[in-house]
Amino acid sequence: MKFINYLESITGVSIYPLSSLVIFTVFFVLAACWAFKADKGMIDHISNIPLDDH
Repeated sequence: MKFINYLESITGVSIYPLSSLVIFTVFFVLAACWAFKADKGMIDHISNIPLDDH
């Protein structure tokens, strides 16, 4: 028996891919908004953290 047959036997299994897509999309939109609205000085500071000696 294939794995897809096990998934088809679960009632309401179609909600999981949809909820995963919604969660990913919301997270991506929020991260993009934060990146565009963030202070440029803070972005420069964060990008230089790996290069700092202390």
